[in-house]
Amino acid sequence: MAQHEFEKVTVESHGNVAVLKLNDPGALNAVSMEMLKGLRQAMDHVEKAENGYRCLIMTGTGRGFCAGANLQGGAGSSEFNPEARDAGAALEREYHPFLRRLKTLRMPFVTAVNGPAAGVGMSFALMGDLILASKTAYFMQAFRRIGLVPDGGSTWLLPRLVGMARAKELSLLGEKLSAETALSWGLINRVYDENALLDEAMKTARELAAGPTVALSLIRKLYWESPDNSYEEQLNLERWSQKEAGRTSDFTEGVAAFLQKRPAKFEGK
Repeated sequence: MAQHEFEKVTVESHGNVAVLKLNDPGALNAVSMEMLKGLRQAMDHVEKAENGYRCLIMTGTGRGFCAGANLQGGAGSSEFNPEARDAGAALEREYHPFLRRLKTLRMPFVTAVNGPAAGVGMSFALMGDLILASKTAYFMQAFRRIGLVPDGGSTWLLPRLVGMARAKELSLLGEKLSAETALSWGLINRVYDENALLDEAMKTARELAAGPTVALSLIRKLYWESPDNSYEEQLNLERWSQKEAGRTSDFTEGVAAFLQKRPAKFEGK
């Protein structure tokens, strides 16, 4: 296993699976400007074709996934200082480009929520195509506790994941949502014992990475676009996506493997 160091972020290479770890455990991996810089650098590494990654896992170092924005001082806090004239400027300049990169990532994306996921940390967690959590994890829309509104795309994601009533409940009350309740609500996919989470995430990621990753990337796009498309628009997007998938050698291999009654050997091409 090779490990690549960035500012308050690491990327571990496990063959064709990249594990991106938020790495400021003393602050429960709260997001600072330094970490956002590290995330940009880490994504450059992950998306570089020659590195050969076919699936990305995001998790946190230590006992937290991500406690939201860092308000404790230093470069990360100035953007959210009550004396600042525009508390949303950092979103437009720093957070939104990162979130858009996750949305358009050309590989499956798994989040392994190993502890608290609060504020924008909850937004990061919910970006996963598959969201896995430990039994000790919880989710919190913490913004109202400091007099701010939900951000990181959570007001778009939450109503679509759990419905408007529960989305407003989470945001207006700012209560902790346990992993088990999040699972029962359909907010996340699976819950594991704390010690098993990363192993299970890796199993899932390896299965995805061994799949037809061009098609899987197109599936990601279809579901991201679906909520805002009309039925006719979605039919057209499916038609375009099927054209792209049908041009891949993985499609040829998949059909051949099916006819020959053997496991397919996909190459992501």
